[in-house]
Amino acid sequence: MNFMGIDPGRDKCGVAVLNAAGDIKFQRVVLTDELDVVIKSLASEFDIQTVILGDGTTHKSAAKKISSAGLTFQLVDEKHTTEEARREYWLKNPPHGWRRLLPTSMQVPPEPVDAIVAEILVRRFLHRK
Repeated sequence: MNFMGIDPGRDKCGVAVLNAAGDIKFQRVVLTDELDVVIKSLASEFDIQTVILGDGTTHKSAAKKISSAGLTFQLVDEKHTTEEARREYWLKNPPHGWRRLLPTSMQVPPEPVDAIVAEILVRRFLHRK
């Protein structure tokens, strides 16, 4: 049994698939225009029980794409997930060279953290269950 997390955005979305134990099976940032294809593809590849959808920007549009794929979804509060994702990014990818001398709280990750936000949304849902 797997759960798909989606951090919806205007231009890009974070997508993650985790199992009930919290192991990451898939994690990527995708274009919002491609979200419906990605949802259907992941639903067929993984046994998705529920989609966990962040309640932020453009979640209504993402909800329609999830429903049209025949999946159910649960809304989860996105409050402070970006800050949490930035901290998680630096734990997974410690700075190198001179950057390690600066506190990570003062640095911006060099790539989008939307997929980590999607992971955090699923973890919040699993923790709530």
